[in-house]
Amino acid sequence: MDGNSMTPQVIEQVAKREVRVSLSKEAKDRVVACRDMVDQLVKDDKVVYGVTTGFGLFSDVSISPVDATRLQINLIRSHACAVGNPLPEPVVRTIMLLRANALSKGYSGIRIETLQLLIDCLNQGVHPVIPEQGSLGASGDLAPLSHLALVLMGEGEAIYQGKKLSGVDALEQAGLKPITLAAKEGLALINGTQIMTSLGVLAVSQADRLAKIADVIASMTLECLRGIPDAFAEGIQQVRPYPEQASVAQNFRTILQGSQLTTSQGEIRVQDAYSLRCLPQVHGAVRQVVAYTREKIQIECNAATDNPLLFMEDGQVISGGNFHGQPIAFAMDFLKIGMSELANISERRTERLVNPALSGGLPAFLSHHPGLASGMMILQYVSASLVSENKVLAHPASVDSIPSSANQEDHVSMGTTAARQVTQIINHVAKVLAIECICAAEAADFVGADQLAPATRKLYEHIRSHVPRVTEDRSLSGEIELVASYLLEGDWLGEVEKITGELF
Repeated sequence: MDGNSMTPQVIEQVAKREVRVSLSKEAKDRVVACRDMVDQLVKDDKVVYGVTTGFGLFSDVSISPVDATRLQINLIRSHACAVGNPLPEPVVRTIMLLRANALSKGYSGIRIETLQLLIDCLNQGVHPVIPEQGSLGASGDLAPLSHLALVLMGEGEAIYQGKKLSGVDALEQAGLKPITLAAKEGLALINGTQIMTSLGVLAVSQADRLAKIADVIASMTLECLRGIPDAFAEGIQQVRPYPEQASVAQNFRTILQGSQLTTSQGEIRVQDAYSLRCLPQVHGAVRQVVAYTREKIQIECNAATDNPLLFMEDGQVISGGNFHGQPIAFAMDFLKIGMSELANISERRTERLVNPALSGGLPAFLSHHPGLASGMMILQYVSASLVSENKVLAHPASVDSIPSSANQEDHVSMGTTAARQVTQIINHVAKVLAIECICAAEAADFVGADQLAPATRKLYEHIRSHVPRVTEDRSLSGEIELVASYLLEGDWLGEVEKITGELF
């Protein structure tokens, strides 16, 4: 870590595969030099927010140097009041990584031993229990990040080797010792955007995978409905030159190569319904949203987001607002909308597969015994329920703001709320796509799975290895959840891309 070059790819490796991390020499040197500056400020009894003053509305209350440590300890204990379910382990690991990365930039004034303990906890698998609710998304993610800082102090709770322990016991069992916070350190640990950013960076990676596999699933649906790929012709995209639309159209041309089920204009019908014909336009627009979000997340992952910041080159300590989560709040709300739309159009394709008035000859609800057996009837209900719930979650959190700290902090971002909501939406999208996937595989058996394109045939084979044909009615809840997990993790996408090459 050097504070400047963290990437989503590295983050996923650390979050999910427990890759170890360390500080670069340059980062160590800068952290030490910045800490020397803090110590000198305390020694000189300079007025510095959060170091020799209180917090929030108490910023004009002077704190004597002898109380500097007590001030930081009180800060963490008082602010550690988040509520709700604990954040999942990969998210917690990402939070620890990104907070350490921000501190390693050398603008926060933390001691090297405190930063090293945070890194050691990450490498040793000491994962603080961090409740998910309680952040306003400005002044940083104060409440949830305080639960991380508690563990470094030997307080709070942590998960170690699968067991929930007190913070001190977790550290001890990992061979680590708690620290006593010094001046500025409590503020440095909690005044940042790492909760919303961690949720966001993992969400963007999943969104990217779902957008790609959605092209493959939609291609199989199009084949089963004897769709017309003429709408994906290169010329159509060139006269409306959105790069993402053109790239998605290229995806469909590539995926559908070798299909014996697609038709030409006029062969069965002149044109398809929008949920098939407009795939490049809709899925391409989703790509635009994902790209915008990825760009903002990449910046935030390598940003100094606490307050005040120390600039050693000119000896300045400047109180500012980098903790304000507005850029990420907007990005998360935008991603919520884009991913909701990916599910909306998928549910419409599922409806076309199961509705005999729309499917062009497939049995009603893909039932092998229509009337006696309901087949896939209720899968479409579930899909409709999920997309409807997404519409509620997609309401922008960032348009809301509630003043805090007696109106000193009078505008906040609600970015962490938006990030939590986008995580929910993405999980719903995976299930909606899983339902389309299962229905498309069932439809393929009726029209001839052996006539699918090689790429969609590969997806079909993966589905069938986990979801047998539904020749008799059975509960499909577990299979929907299982397929959704494969779509989220990208396992099946990787197999398809061995045939197509990397999709856009």
